[in-house]
Amino acid sequence: MLLRLQGEGDEIILPGQFLPAAERYGLMITIDRWVIEHSLRWLIESRESDLLLNVNLSGISLGEETTLAAIRKMFVDYPVDPGVICFEVTETAAIANMSTASRFIEEMREMGCSFALDDFGSGLSSFAYLKHLPVDFLKIDGDFVKDVLDDPVDRAVVEAVITLSRSLGISTIAEHVESAAIKEEMIKLGVDYGQGFALARPVPLD
Repeated sequence: MLLRLQGEGDEIILPGQFLPAAERYGLMITIDRWVIEHSLRWLIESRESDLLLNVNLSGISLGEETTLAAIRKMFVDYPVDPGVICFEVTETAAIANMSTASRFIEEMREMGCSFALDDFGSGLSSFAYLKHLPVDFLKIDGDFVKDVLDDPVDRAVVEAVITLSRSLGISTIAEHVESAAIKEEMIKLGVDYGQGFALARPVPLD
């Protein structure tokens, strides 16, 4: 689920332009809950079931004690199979709210939702945190993926994430798959899923 803001002149404003302001003015929890509610509503109205809908959750919402109860209520109001929802949280957000994040992830997974750890590899102690965060997917940080064909260090990091993920039974998602060559390399290395313009471009839900 990729969020866009429609401006006063109907122009499309990208997340990088409005989310920093939303964080600054304390609007992220409201935005996160709006996105989750509208995602569940869309799933019911469209009757889509054969998919996995990824929804980003900000670090602010992850650290907010009332978020868990709010999401549980949404699943009551909109009786969607939790198995079609995958929440994405960034590695840095999960680390900053480790105890809250671990409990949140465990309880949501018990309901049937899955979790992806976004931007994995950006932290200095990334691998160690996996012992405490029971996630289903690791999204390999795009900064490593985009130069994987030319930089041996970046390639080594990608290979290490894939090897570790396999041993833990976690699926991998490569970010920034922006060319056919990178796509083929990710397939060769054994990445499970990819995200980027070489695979698909953002389109409206309908």
